[in-house]
Amino acid sequence: MKMNQAWKKQGISIRPGTVITGKWHQHRYVIRRKLGHGAVGTVYLCERNGHYAALKVSENATSMTMEVNVLKSLDKVQGSRLGPSLLDVDDWEVSQHRKYSFYVMEFLQGGSLSRFIGRHGHEWVGILMLQLLDDLEQLHRAGWVFGDFKPDNLIVISQPPKVRWIDVGGTTQIGRSIKEYTEFYDRGYWGLGSRRAEPGYDLFALVMVFLNIYYPKRFEKGSNPKATLMKKLHDVRQLRVYQDTLKKALLGHYRTSADMRQDVVNAINRQRTRGRSDSRTRHTTLSQAPFKEGGGILLTALVYYLSSLLLP
Repeated sequence: MKMNQAWKKQGISIRPGTVITGKWHQHRYVIRRKLGHGAVGTVYLCERNGHYAALKVSENATSMTMEVNVLKSLDKVQGSRLGPSLLDVDDWEVSQHRKYSFYVMEFLQGGSLSRFIGRHGHEWVGILMLQLLDDLEQLHRAGWVFGDFKPDNLIVISQPPKVRWIDVGGTTQIGRSIKEYTEFYDRGYWGLGSRRAEPGYDLFALVMVFLNIYYPKRFEKGSNPKATLMKKLHDVRQLRVYQDTLKKALLGHYRTSADMRQDVVNAINRQRTRGRSDSRTRHTTLSQAPFKEGGGILLTALVYYLSSLLLP
């Protein structure tokens, strides 16, 4: 992650069992364990009245206010829940001379993209792409870019499977400079675009997120970053059905997430058509088809995707 290196000093250590009481709302939160820390503050799993939530605490009141404003803006996006729901915003007075800002948000339980795909099959790649592109389109229409788009900031929840965002700290208003990024997912690092916040910035990072699934240790950019990316993309057999689409996103050829989404839909339709053709050729029985053939698994994934669109 690149930004002001002062973030390293902002890891606030709170012992499990500590009770945080908000100065203004007087809500009491029992700290259970640390979930992580980043550029602005530290996130803890907390409990209030028997319910779990995620509490983010920081010394940087200004940055916390910006994040809260982002979460409030995302809550207003009609028909789509983009970030975690915001539950509370307050201050924590540790002593007369020491005060922290904190906010409490929905705690989402799930697993990583790579773990989900590893357990459920590569046919889910296109479905998860569609979900993310749907959400990005809503975000971009609201005037924001996710910015620090990476696997650490995404989680797949179940029933039905759906990708959710768990950290919006890097979200930036369109037209401004990206305020927080991670080099591997940053098109500026690869020399394939600027760090100006616009839809193409997120779409580049989206491709890198899926490449990272197949290159978990990542890879160096080499002397010719563009050639490196094209080769790495080409070498992933599981992504070849989407190769042309992903290449266009890497090269900045899409103006909107909706444009990229349409190409992913077209690729999935072609894959389904080939799956039906292969099934007929092999004389696969009806009982075997849904789960032993890629086309059948893809159909199952599509049903889950359509179900996820009905969720708030």
